[in-house]
Amino acid sequence: METKFKTKTGFCHILPDKIILTRDGIIGNVAKVAVGKSITRVLIIYGGISAFLLYSAFDSFQTGQVPISIFYLIIGLFLMYGICSSFNNSTTPIIERKDIKNIKFKKAILGITRSRFEVRFKDENGKIKKRIIMLPGSIHQGKKETEIAKKIMEKEKLLNE
Repeated sequence: METKFKTKTGFCHILPDKIILTRDGIIGNVAKVAVGKSITRVLIIYGGISAFLLYSAFDSFQTGQVPISIFYLIIGLFLMYGICSSFNNSTTPIIERKDIKNIKFKKAILGITRSRFEVRFKDENGKIKKRIIMLPGSIHQGKKETEIAKKIMEKEKLLNE
């Protein structure tokens, strides 16, 4: 039997042997083009933006514009931190249930983040990867959809708090 719930870009289908993430609608189509099946493209874009910001910070500092150089430096370093913490992330649409190590629920921070599930699993190369399943935001009935998703994950005995 298949069970599904809404995600930020489509649906999460819970099957007896695997989890399948599908993309749907405009947001899902944009995500397919922007991310594809690998997070590498996004990390390269963030790396380019970070390099530009760090160069701008250096250039601004040399011309005596210290406050703006500090601002550029902070944003550039924040992006670099994001890149480093995302290396083990995956965008795979299919996760075998036998390969799942654990699934944690992360509650939303109002106005800053969305609720999400973090799935740690072993990929085809035997490496431990993390797949983030973003849930709908507050504009798209986020609280209601989050409760539905949590109940489904608990019913399927997948959620490790």
